[in-house]
Amino acid sequence: MLWFIIVCVSVPFVISVTITAALRRWAVAWGLVDQPAERKVHTTPTPLGGGIAIFLATVIPVAGIQLGVIWLRSLPELPGWFPEELAPHLGGVLTRAGQIWGILAGGGLLVAMGLLDDRFGLSWKARLAIQFLVAIAIVSSGVKATVFVSVPWVGAVLSVFWIVVLINSLNFLDNMDALSSGIGMIAAMMFAAIMLTQVGEPRWFVGGCLLLLFGSLGGFLVHNWPPAAIFMGDAGSTFMGLLLASLTLLGTFYDESLGKPHVMLAPLCILAVPLYDFASVMLIRLSEGRSPFHPDKCHFSHRLVELGLSRKYAVLTVHFATLTTGLGALLLYQVPDWNSAFVVVALVACVLAMVAILETAAIRQTRRAQKAAEAVAESATNQSEG
Repeated sequence: MLWFIIVCVSVPFVISVTITAALRRWAVAWGLVDQPAERKVHTTPTPLGGGIAIFLATVIPVAGIQLGVIWLRSLPELPGWFPEELAPHLGGVLTRAGQIWGILAGGGLLVAMGLLDDRFGLSWKARLAIQFLVAIAIVSSGVKATVFVSVPWVGAVLSVFWIVVLINSLNFLDNMDALSSGIGMIAAMMFAAIMLTQVGEPRWFVGGCLLLLFGSLGGFLVHNWPPAAIFMGDAGSTFMGLLLASLTLLGTFYDESLGKPHVMLAPLCILAVPLYDFASVMLIRLSEGRSPFHPDKCHFSHRLVELGLSRKYAVLTVHFATLTTGLGALLLYQVPDWNSAFVVVALVACVLAMVAILETAAIRQTRRAQKAAEAVAESATNQSEG
């Protein structure tokens, strides 16, 4: 298994590092530059388009794997160097090829839409409509969850919303250097670990795809680590969200042979922080009478900066919070029943409670500072009038 992990991570990593380096030069000529603004934390114009590298670094290895499988199956017998444990799964790669290419085609559409949005700016309504169309197409192809309900359409509807919510959750988190890409890597690593080690029979196909995403994000992160030399933009964050959402639906977290239905909570544990950030930001914007998709600085990472953390340490804090809830997902596979699972869920809830406390403290601190500034300004005005 070690060589499988190394190959699946290293190949997209090298591709991503190389293409991202080229995009740093090409993006400016293409007009893909993120200019500083009031709602943004960077202070210098920064190239966009890193999502292209993430997308290509995932697609190219998938194409190579499929061609390799076709070649291997054309041989009268497998070469001696090919691992025996993977031989029974070669047919499954081709069987699922249609599904993975359907997901990647949908991802390609989101990448194109993201580039157009980064370059020209698109209405959030148009972007959301395309996201729903992509999600519906993917679910219609058979990539969906049953959620243990006998009515098929219930699982299909929940799967569509799961995809759209994750797309936007990862997109919302792309607000500081290395934040969204780091969380994507943690999530991909945790999901891959479950697919390869925690289920009865390793899910080589889904686990391998998750490792490909991990490697492509890692290659991009080399250039995105603070101070970032390039951003992934909407093209990268929406593709990453789509792939994580689709692969969690394509993979099977509940293995009947293990008799642990509570492990269905694993995806929610791994993605607890991104989902919390998405939900809380939406509620804040709606409560203030603003569009839920209007960019601002009310995310968890921004609140940490308002409390006094540097942007780098704020990002690391969010990363470790995500890693903590992700480890809770792995712990679900080690406990025997729902009673024990509730302890794990309580642990994740405590992490989110700490996040909420930090956010609330930051909001109150900001409001006090604003009131103090208003009072000083009012006093100065009264003195000048007197």
